[in-house]
Amino acid sequence: MNPQELKSILSHGLLSFPVTDFNAQGDFHQAGYIKRLEWLAPYGASALFAAGGTGEFFSLAASEYSQVVKTAVDTCATSVPILAGVGGSTRQAIEYAQEAERLGAKGLLLLPHYLTEASQDGVAAHVEAVCKSVNIGVVVYNRNVCRLTAPLLERLAETCPNLIGYKDGLGDIELMVSIRRRLGDRFSYLGGLPTAEVYAAAYKALGVPVYSSAVFNFIPKTSMDFYHAVAREDYATVDKIIDDFFLPYLDIRNRKAGYAVSIVKAGAKIVGYDAGPVRTPLTDLLPEEYEALAALIDKQGPQ
Repeated sequence: MNPQELKSILSHGLLSFPVTDFNAQGDFHQAGYIKRLEWLAPYGASALFAAGGTGEFFSLAASEYSQVVKTAVDTCATSVPILAGVGGSTRQAIEYAQEAERLGAKGLLLLPHYLTEASQDGVAAHVEAVCKSVNIGVVVYNRNVCRLTAPLLERLAETCPNLIGYKDGLGDIELMVSIRRRLGDRFSYLGGLPTAEVYAAAYKALGVPVYSSAVFNFIPKTSMDFYHAVAREDYATVDKIIDDFFLPYLDIRNRKAGYAVSIVKAGAKIVGYDAGPVRTPLTDLLPEEYEALAALIDKQGPQ
């Protein structure tokens, strides 16, 4: 799959980031991960991202990263494209990027770099170096310390033909509008704020109809129903699902830093696809929070 083919796929539909399975000892649990991917793939997501933020990329050793990406690629070879998360320092990100390409990933999500402080030119040089190290398509994730502006993205678009996507995790509407207007159809645009469904209708109005869903990990049918409701501008359904599920879900998620991942793993366990505990420095939900989430999921009905 060439970068432009991947760009076309990422320009439509719902995307998701499967959690990474760990066993009771905290090691990668391949059989559980395969079972998870086989369950999720038929629901209709346009692409799945292995070892992304929800997949705890930040906690994986290099050898585990290879296992996770290879398992995802092999399991989904005939069903859905796999993109792999990459990140860290520039050299580390390049090593991960080249390994993901070697293993057959169709593209990469370039997560925020490791440095806590960097100039715009430095961040752009980091993105350019990673893009030029591979031939597959790259999506850059503007979040936290990665805050590329429209002019720099335009420059990168000229020097990196395989930079085909922009994912927004900042929620800066002015910046998002400036990037969308300046770059036009050069990129596919992805909404990437935590629990992106809450912002989906607003981002669609900005020309960003695609987003990544974390809750797809445990309520895939509801996730797809919500996506289609946004796409057809059925705001009665959108509002109902936001009121009935997402607002009370956010109430649980926002209780502790890091719960954006922890709550997804808890949801997966509740519906019978236990992925094991999160790795430190994240912490799992408290028992009362877990029970509140279970009641909320139950109200969504069979998936």
